[in-house]
Amino acid sequence: MGWFGTFYRSTIGQKMVMAVTGLVLLGFVVGHMLGNLLVFQGPASLNSYAELLKASGLILWTVRLILLGSLYLHISAAVTLTLRNRQARPEGYDRHETPASSWSALTLRVGGVILLAFVVFHLLHLTSGTLHPAFSPTDAYNNVLIGFSIPAVAAFYLVAMAALALHLHHGAWSLFQTLGWNHPHFNPVRRRVATTLAVVVPVGFSAIVLAVAFGMVR
Repeated sequence: MGWFGTFYRSTIGQKMVMAVTGLVLLGFVVGHMLGNLLVFQGPASLNSYAELLKASGLILWTVRLILLGSLYLHISAAVTLTLRNRQARPEGYDRHETPASSWSALTLRVGGVILLAFVVFHLLHLTSGTLHPAFSPTDAYNNVLIGFSIPAVAAFYLVAMAALALHLHHGAWSLFQTLGWNHPHFNPVRRRVATTLAVVVPVGFSAIVLAVAFGMVR
C-alpha cells in the first residue's frame, strides 16, 4: 500500500482515523437526535420521518454501511492506540496523578465500552425489534413509547447518554486538535463547541426517555 499504508499504521495515522471517523459519527448522532425529537410533535411526524428513511432504500443502506465502517475503524484505532500506549510504558507509575486531565478524558475508554454496548442494544431494541416487547415495523412512535416505558431500559439509555456526554466533550476537543484546528485564538471556541455538543445532544436524547417515563408523551 506504499506511503498510505505506512501512514495508516503510524500513530499519527491512527489518530487521524479516529478524528475523521469521529466526525462522521458525530454528524450522524446530531442528525439522529434531531430526527428523534419529532416524537414531541406526535405520532404522524415521527412515523412519517421513519417511513421516509425506509423509503430511501439504497441511500439508507449506504449510510448504514458508512457508519458501520466508521464505527469499526474508530474502535480499531482506539484499541491500537491504547495498546501502543501500554507497550510504551509496560510498568505503571508508582504514584499516578493526572491533575490536568479532564474527567471526560479519564473515563473515555470506559465510556466507549458502555457506548458500544448501547449501540448493539439500541439496534436490537428499536431498529430490528429483537429485544422489543411489542415491536411494529410501521409504528416508530409506539415503539418508542413502549420501549421506554420499561424502567430498566430507560435507566440504561440515561446511563449511556451520560457516557455519550463525556465522550463527546473529550472527543470533540481532541478531534479539532488532531485535524489541525488548534490555535490560541480558536481554542476558546473549540471548548465552547465541545461543551455545547456534550450538553445538547445527550440532553436531547434523554428528554425523549424522560418524557415517556413521566407520561409527558403518550
